[in-house]
Amino acid sequence: MKTLLKNHIMTIIGIGAGALAGYLYWYMVGCDSGTCAITSKPFNSTLYGAVMGGLLLSSTSKRKDEC
Repeated sequence: MKTLLKNHIMTIIGIGAGALAGYLYWYMVGCDSGTCAITSKPFNSTLYGAVMGGLLLSSTSKRKDEC
């Protein structure tokens, strides 16, 4: 378990930062009309931000099995 967290720490950080950014985007910008698929609900924008943040930082991290 410890090595799993150690190997994927950047992905975990990206998920947390992306989720926070997605929620803040919904809170500050949002969508008043309710027709926006991502920003109309806080859950949608938080989930989208978490996925994007995780993907972004997982692609930049170098894994030990690739050496």
